[in-house]
Amino acid sequence: MGAMFRSAEMALCQLFIQPEAAYLSVSELGETGTVQFRDLNSDVNYFQRKFVNEVRRCDEMERKLRYIEAEVKKDDVPILDNLTELPRAPIPREIINLEAHLEKTENDILELSQNAVNLKSSYLELTELQHVLERTQVFFTEEEANDSITKALISEEPQNPVASIRGRLEFVGGVINRERVPAFERMLWRISRGNVFLRQSELDEPLEDPATGNEIYKTAFVAFFQGEQLKNRIKKVCIGFHASLYPCPTSNAERQEMLKDVRTRLEDFKLVLSQTQDHRQRVLHNVAKELPNWSIMVRKMKAIYHTMNLFNMDVSKKCLIGECWVPIADLAVVQACLTEGSRQCGNSMPAFLNVIHTDENPPTFNRTNKFTRGFQNLIDAYGVASYREANPALYTIITFPFLFGVMFGDAGHGLIMTLFGAAMVLWEKKFIAQKSDNEIWNMFFGGRYIILLMGFFSIYSGLIYNDVFAKSLNIFGSSWRANFNYSYIEKNPKLDLLPEESAGNYLQTPYVLGVDPVWALASNKIVFQNSFKMKLSIIFGVVHMIFGVCMNLVNIWHFKRYSNFFLEFLPQLLFLVLLFAYMTVLMFIKWVIYNASSDELRLKPGCAPSVLITFINMMLFKHTKPPEGCSEYMFEGQEILQYIFLGCALLCIPVMLFGKPLHSLCSKKKPSADKITSNGNAQEIEMQTQGLASPSTSKDDTGGHGHDDNSFSELMIHQIIHTIEYVLSTVSHTASYLRLWALSLAHSQLSEVLWGRLMHMGLAAEEGQFYMSVVLFACFAAWAFFTIVILVLMEGLSAFLHTLRLHWVEFMSKFYEGLGYPFQPFCFKSILDEKDDEE
Repeated sequence: MGAMFRSAEMALCQLFIQPEAAYLSVSELGETGTVQFRDLNSDVNYFQRKFVNEVRRCDEMERKLRYIEAEVKKDDVPILDNLTELPRAPIPREIINLEAHLEKTENDILELSQNAVNLKSSYLELTELQHVLERTQVFFTEEEANDSITKALISEEPQNPVASIRGRLEFVGGVINRERVPAFERMLWRISRGNVFLRQSELDEPLEDPATGNEIYKTAFVAFFQGEQLKNRIKKVCIGFHASLYPCPTSNAERQEMLKDVRTRLEDFKLVLSQTQDHRQRVLHNVAKELPNWSIMVRKMKAIYHTMNLFNMDVSKKCLIGECWVPIADLAVVQACLTEGSRQCGNSMPAFLNVIHTDENPPTFNRTNKFTRGFQNLIDAYGVASYREANPALYTIITFPFLFGVMFGDAGHGLIMTLFGAAMVLWEKKFIAQKSDNEIWNMFFGGRYIILLMGFFSIYSGLIYNDVFAKSLNIFGSSWRANFNYSYIEKNPKLDLLPEESAGNYLQTPYVLGVDPVWALASNKIVFQNSFKMKLSIIFGVVHMIFGVCMNLVNIWHFKRYSNFFLEFLPQLLFLVLLFAYMTVLMFIKWVIYNASSDELRLKPGCAPSVLITFINMMLFKHTKPPEGCSEYMFEGQEILQYIFLGCALLCIPVMLFGKPLHSLCSKKKPSADKITSNGNAQEIEMQTQGLASPSTSKDDTGGHGHDDNSFSELMIHQIIHTIEYVLSTVSHTASYLRLWALSLAHSQLSEVLWGRLMHMGLAAEEGQFYMSVVLFACFAAWAFFTIVILVLMEGLSAFLHTLRLHWVEFMSKFYEGLGYPFQPFCFKSILDEKDDEE
């Protein structure tokens, strides 16, 4: 947790690497993910950089991998994505072998695919020819019968050669796509003026397209006509409609012989296709085992060459120079990576790094783990912390789920949320391995620890409110006792249970934990809950805001802005404490000194003054006449104390308004700098890793965030805006915390209405009404559904957003600037995850 208190110290380093060792050194750095490189060639066109050809080679290998992967997926061959250990980037002498292996694999698959397409095309032609011969058999049978009748008629008449020739019909047979048949038929009728007799028959089973593998539905046809000229026209129409024409003998014996031959050839083709497909499957299965490794290796290679293009070549062209941001704690790791890269390539001259001073603002790097990462993401969504600024995420781990629980406030619904969060935590390794593409699920899973803590604090708040699925639990026995008999209660349906009365010798004591369950039966339950929860929300809000103001002290101490302690921190704290913290103290005083069992009239609950009215009168210098026998104030000297508090609070305003501008005008300080001065030798690097040297950017009296360099007028305008914003925000932010009360009350009432409308109807069965068990089952199902959907999901999301707003605006605005930029290290894991998300 100490690493989350503020961002890690960063150093700007220069890397001096021999060209032979650059690839392996960058590879080692990518595995550790400890450096963020800077582009030293920003003025150079990307296509003119040194390693652009290597990047193009990687692009070509990625293209080959995409083709191979597409072919593997087309045949439904499984690809193993769950690698136990990711392969490292190949060393330079292995890159050529990998490139050659990918090219050979691509060519083999291309050859297999082309052979399969050719075989399937031939198989398709034979299949279509078979269907033409089989389906058109009946057409030719009818035609032969007609020809025999025609010949018999002609034999009775005188022989005429011309008429004999004109009576002979010719035909064209083939297959055509089914959707083109109507247009094809109309076109034949138009070109022949109705002198074509078309017979067609739809094929029952779809055929496979050799190129795409899609199913195509076709129709076999035979067109009968007369004349050679019409034959040429019909063939041109068939070509235009992409119809396949096949030769078909005129005699039945020849057709049967041809059909027999086609069937024999089809059987041979089936055997060849089966063997070809088996061979293709074996090749693709072998490729699928290596495909994930190849993809990762090529991505790493491409990332390395992209990074090396950020380096600069020195004038002698014997050394590559790179600049990067490195956490001080990881300097030894970076040096070890450089040494290992030089050792692997066998270079006698080791690479080294030099820590240099800079005036630039370093990136912000907060070390997180799987538990704290979700909370840090909530803060970074508002704005990345400025360098070395106090990190609110550390305190958000407790305050965020606690304020959510105050809003949610139901132990039953909190239990459901806790079980859901616990399930994601317990089986997180299984869910991570699945790599779901569902964005909503990934969002829930990323905040699994937040959900777990929100559910836990919701259970705690629900027990304090004594609210479990809109019902109260009487665990310890109610502390209320009614000293009335049954007849008296029957005659007086509405009775007040006075707290000062005791039942016999029974002494009234508070309920052990939370709210007494008897309040669930009281007619003024909502009035009591309103008062109780509203006061709690104000107390929590004021404490939360005071804590936010006190966080300024951490930044003041670290950045050595000591003048801000007196000119900004103390006035803000006094203004908040003397007014609003005083108001919360009055609530506790009112709870303590006013007692129903008190002997003095002025200390009875009826004489207790309203805290809100007292605070308003204090601000407006007004008085409210109390009831007879009561006092306007809670204790002696309260009026004088309020005047003193109000006067001191008003005096804080001009201090906040004019303090910093006048101090800047009088001091005229020059910015002081604590810069890194190091020549990069191993001894100083070791000292810095041990914490003996700590870099920081050049900061002025305001820690790099002030306005000392601006003119006095600009600084004055800036301070006026900030002062007005702070003074007004103390009022608006305090009122904003009332959402803790409002959402808690709304959630409680909605839960109670849902119970009363559904479960109460199902439980209202009298003796002997057995059919009500079915009604109860249906009512419980509806109640459970609406409880999950409305009260847990929708109300939970609403409470989450309101809690997020309280942290972003009401809490963090007191001390958090969030003007930094994130540390984005060169890390293979991040690059691979980002690529997977894109895919």
